[in-house]
Amino acid sequence: MSRRLPILFILTTVAIDAMGFGLILPVMPDLIQEVSGNTLADAAIWGGILTTAFAVTQFLCGPLIGSISDRFGRRPVLLISLLVMAADYLVMAVAGSIWLLLVGRLVGGVTSATYATASAYMADISKPDEKARNFGLIGVGFGVGFVLGPLLGGVLAEVGTRTPFYVAAVLALSNTVLGYFVLKETVTDAIRRPFSWLRANPLGALYAIGKLPELTKLLIVFFFYEVAVIVYVSVWPYYATELFQWSPAMLGLSFAIYGGCYALSQGLLVAPSIRLLGTRGTVSLGLWIETASLVFFGMATNGMLVLLMIPITALGAIGIPALQAVMSRRVGDDAQGELQGVLASLTSLATIISPILMTQAFARFSETEGPYYAPGAPFLFSALVMLCATVIFLTSRRRT
Repeated sequence: MSRRLPILFILTTVAIDAMGFGLILPVMPDLIQEVSGNTLADAAIWGGILTTAFAVTQFLCGPLIGSISDRFGRRPVLLISLLVMAADYLVMAVAGSIWLLLVGRLVGGVTSATYATASAYMADISKPDEKARNFGLIGVGFGVGFVLGPLLGGVLAEVGTRTPFYVAAVLALSNTVLGYFVLKETVTDAIRRPFSWLRANPLGALYAIGKLPELTKLLIVFFFYEVAVIVYVSVWPYYATELFQWSPAMLGLSFAIYGGCYALSQGLLVAPSIRLLGTRGTVSLGLWIETASLVFFGMATNGMLVLLMIPITALGAIGIPALQAVMSRRVGDDAQGELQGVLASLTSLATIISPILMTQAFARFSETEGPYYAPGAPFLFSALVMLCATVIFLTSRRRT
């Protein structure tokens, strides 16, 4: 029980992080119009600015939070971040201007770096052969939050535009209380490392981590993977609406199906796949499934087949925890927070770059009067990026 309660706290933290984003997502258009007095089109522009601000601060602070946790411990970083997260949601709940919402998203990007610290905590308590399975459990927490967040947020939005923020604050505060009583510190003097500003910034951390043997290629694989899969959250609603005329309810259902299957894949299939194929084989299988799925969506013309393909696509999620396990084994116990911070920054960097590229590609190829009508073009571009990631991984050396 003493081992399970901290794991429960970690999974709850990740789920609340994902839920917090999903909770406020349905209400953001109305809230932005409410505080700014602008039209829906202007609100969409501000929504993009808020998302980018969130991703930028997450990119900058990922290695910083990870390095702080390597020096001062995972427990204080997680608990303080959750407290600040709760306060941030309360500020956004009473925000009367768009600028206060912007500040809230900037602070939210910092507190979301708890994902990296949570992953580092999981690495601390895992034996080498348990890391892929336990990273998969983090994926389960994220998937559960990804499913429940938008569904609950849509219901709460009917009560009022501020209600989801209050609920998100209560969830974060409640988890802080749980963590205070059950979370044990895992950073001991044996693995504690001095804080360094060189490692605590994204470029310095990438340089330090990238110097480790064969880790550079794996970091490139991870980054390409993130660039490719972000096409789903950035383009999917427009793609499905343009091609299949899906309603908002249908779009929500498709995201819920993916989130549920994503959680099941990482929770139930990662360990069996590793036993059968090995860690590297599991990474390869996940990358090939992702590549094939992106090609399918890029060429699809039938909405029902697309819906049936979503659970198969979610099977590709088994690759990412296995890839994290491969990288985690190649750094020391005193650098797990730094590694996870670098991965969080790479994810944020992909979130900054990819939506711009994918939405521009969709706009270019979804014009009926354009030279070539292909709304699925962003998925084909993402498939090419994923294929590059697959080839790079296959050419990376096994560690002896």
